[in-house]
Amino acid sequence: MKKMEIAGMIDHTLLKATATEEDIKKLCEEAKEYGFASVCVNPVHVALAAQELAGSGVNVCTVVGFPLGATTSAVKAFETEDAVRNGAEEIDMVISIGAAKEGRFDLVEQDIAAVVAAAKGRLVKVIIECCYLTEEEKTQACQAAVRAGADYVKTSTGFGSGGATTHDVALMKAAIPADRKVKAAGGIHTYDEAAAMVEAGASRIGASAGIRIVSEAE
Repeated sequence: MKKMEIAGMIDHTLLKATATEEDIKKLCEEAKEYGFASVCVNPVHVALAAQELAGSGVNVCTVVGFPLGATTSAVKAFETEDAVRNGAEEIDMVISIGAAKEGRFDLVEQDIAAVVAAAKGRLVKVIIECCYLTEEEKTQACQAAVRAGADYVKTSTGFGSGGATTHDVALMKAAIPADRKVKAAGGIHTYDEAAAMVEAGASRIGASAGIRIVSEAE
């Protein structure tokens, strides 16, 4: 892939607890310079990122129920509404992982649906945190996300016990219809790793190493 092609698939990510306003401003400048799809920041930085990226064509993405997925649906919906008010255009939410482990995919679906409704048409990506799920649970979680109206399913938070794998990306891609997409995130540091995720079926790459990935592209 060419540099512009891979750059347009990257969510340029900074979710560290220590991120400062200057760090976020730098992240936004990099996103504009390299033509990334979005910046992905914690909710506290959404308004600043929206201000920095106004008119640039780079979206503001934020995280909800992050990183454990263990807040209530009402809290996730409120987080989403607040993020949208502050300028978020994309929402990456974490499912109720415990409910998925219990096989309660009706609750998983309801949880996602609450965020989709609160997003009011903004892009919703559903983090299923593959490292904690069996293959059957991954498939069912993806199907619940589709039923709830989400746009993407996403492999990982990057804060769990493991990140994205090509195997999981391919499994998730097979579990969803053609009009839904997969985001690979967690542990993607090089162009070769990113390209392998795309080849496996990912349409977005979440990475803090976006500049390195693009720089290594031919």
